[in-house]
Amino acid sequence: MLITEQQLLQIFPNAGHRAGFFVPALNAAMGRFGITSPVRVAAFLAQVGHESAHLTRLVENLNYSACGLAATWPSRYRGAGGKPNVLALSLARHAEAIANNTYANRNGNGDESSGDGWRFRGRGLLQITGRRNYRTVGDSLGLPLEIEPELLEQPEHAASSSAWWWAAHGLNSLADRGEFVAITRRINGGMNGQVERMALWERAKRVLS
Repeated sequence: MLITEQQLLQIFPNAGHRAGFFVPALNAAMGRFGITSPVRVAAFLAQVGHESAHLTRLVENLNYSACGLAATWPSRYRGAGGKPNVLALSLARHAEAIANNTYANRNGNGDESSGDGWRFRGRGLLQITGRRNYRTVGDSLGLPLEIEPELLEQPEHAASSSAWWWAAHGLNSLADRGEFVAITRRINGGMNGQVERMALWERAKRVLS
């Protein structure tokens, strides 16, 4: 099925003019990767809508306060009594430094000094993160993402990378079975933002029915 700009704005009322840019990109990406039934499209749009703040954020926001760091990555940034540790206090509000510290030596990234954490921070509608994942997605889509990671900030590639990831991780089958909680866990690793994800899912199902 193809979605219209009007439908997309009903699902993502905060998208504004971005809806027009994303309709052709989403339709092409969803068609390419089998996200073609109303149940699959509704689940996919709900998840990418949450992850991208209604299509308005295609790059990970790492502008954390010290308390935000401690709450998000407690094993790394929380000290005694649940308060931010010295490292969190030193990194607070320095997005590039936070990315390089948090993502060092993970997902194919180099150490903190390599700058890979910042270079390969989350991008696209489902926030592809880490050098290894950029390489895998790039190889699958024929894009030089290790050389030009910013390509994932373009609607076409933001949509295609996310649809590829969705299909590659078996989320079409979960959507067919209505296992929305399992989809969230596979994307997020937990249940962060589930209230909004569920609200978007219900809205998308109504709009697309």
